[in-house]
Amino acid sequence: MVESVVKNWQGEQVGQTNFELKVAKEETAAHIVHRALVRQMTNSRQGTASTKTRAEVRGGGRKPWRQKGTGRARAGSIRSPLWRGGGVIFGPKPRDFNIKLNRKERRLALRTAFVSRIEDLIVVEEFSNELQRPKTKELVAALARWGAAPEQKTLLILSEIAENVSLSARNVENLKLIAADQLNVYDILHADKIVVTAAALEKIQEVYSA
Repeated sequence: MVESVVKNWQGEQVGQTNFELKVAKEETAAHIVHRALVRQMTNSRQGTASTKTRAEVRGGGRKPWRQKGTGRARAGSIRSPLWRGGGVIFGPKPRDFNIKLNRKERRLALRTAFVSRIEDLIVVEEFSNELQRPKTKELVAALARWGAAPEQKTLLILSEIAENVSLSARNVENLKLIAADQLNVYDILHADKIVVTAAALEKIQEVYSA
């Protein structure tokens, strides 16, 4: 059971909340989180890099000069990898970098990573009603009142992303906005501060609980 204070729009403590998520054992926690992180970063690779071998380069079908008697080194094609404009030896070809990880392991890693950031977790009340219109300055000021300075990388987790909040957050340099049901290990570990609404915290427990 993890307890945390809840702050309002003005940054004042207005209550407490607690949540419970099943995490990995201490001796295996770092390993499972690392595997999930490597999987996410590797799976984001496109794998579309491609080079042409000597067989795929256009031209080079005719022997450039006769085998003997010219004084030059023997050559069979102007598209040899030794020649400018020739093919590439062992160059990259399109490939699939995807790594598989069981769903249970992915969720266990996500819960473990989230609970490991409890020291940097800030729980706030639902604040979408406070932004009657898109206003980046007001959102940045609220984050500062909560304890997330502008120079810090902040992950803002909401149960539902209102349009005014989305428009207010999209131009903030170090702020990333994400829905509670779309969490990922990289964003959780990359952020300096994690701001989550009480409603989003409940949704995280509901979606990711074992």
